[in-house]
Amino acid sequence: MFGQHTLSRKISVSGIGLHSGIGVNMTLHPAGTDQGIRFRRTDMIGPSEDILASVNCVGSCERATTLSNEAGHSVSTVEHLLAASRGLGIDNMLVEIDAPEVPIMDGSSLDFCNLIKMHGLVSQPKPRNLIRILKRVEVRSGARVASLTPTDAAVLSLSAQIEFEDAAIGVQQGAFVLSPGVFCEELSFARTFGRCSELEGLHARGLALGGSLENAILVDGDRIVNEGGLRRADEFVRHKLLDAIGDLALAGGMIAGHYDSVQAGHQLNIELVKELMATPEAWCWEVEGVERALFQPERAATERGLALGA
Repeated sequence: MFGQHTLSRKISVSGIGLHSGIGVNMTLHPAGTDQGIRFRRTDMIGPSEDILASVNCVGSCERATTLSNEAGHSVSTVEHLLAASRGLGIDNMLVEIDAPEVPIMDGSSLDFCNLIKMHGLVSQPKPRNLIRILKRVEVRSGARVASLTPTDAAVLSLSAQIEFEDAAIGVQQGAFVLSPGVFCEELSFARTFGRCSELEGLHARGLALGGSLENAILVDGDRIVNEGGLRRADEFVRHKLLDAIGDLALAGGMIAGHYDSVQAGHQLNIELVKELMATPEAWCWEVEGVERALFQPERAATERGLALGA
């Protein structure tokens, strides 16, 4: 699947925002080469300015990843859509949305994945530039850690470990090598989750207002509240890896290297991407399918509208 790819046609979906509880309509559009993934708020008054899916546009990371632009437009909970896009190999896409939050759907990337697969992708007449990891980059916060390390592969591999006091979650580990087939079959279905003990505090902060048993796993100590239980016994760590794929997409290209984490969340993932971008000797652009065709990171990033500080 060499070369850049975009959607074959537009895709429209409707739903509710997990945290805002607001109804939302969203349309995914094909986009030209080197455009990346961009969001456009169609409900905003005045000239619309796109919000680039870039780490430079990240605002809040509390319980979800939020992107903003200089015009004050923002869109939150972008990680599940970005994970589906990256997992299926989409390089360029315009997302029109009439609310401040991407619809949560069933709490996973499954609906996005199925819709994109149903409509298909088209190849574009330009090569895809991978972000090749050259040197280990790591960020820590107490016992929490996330890192990117070099590999010889031209794909992203991932591993993660989580540990919760709740017996229904406990200690879980997972590892995958990312490809469209692996993402759809092994990760896309993994739902976001919350704990009964957290709900009151989340609602007090204006979070999880649209949450329900239809779009999240609810844990109560050693019990899964959802009537249907889990889709996989390790669904929790699979969802953490799904989130990581969405957050890593904000580097501005597909990563060739290995991601590993212990107890990481959105905040640490975003800090990892920022640390990577701020360490030019730790990465370079590499043309997919061309052995070690390297570019100057700053120049390539500038050409693609992803310059540091942009």
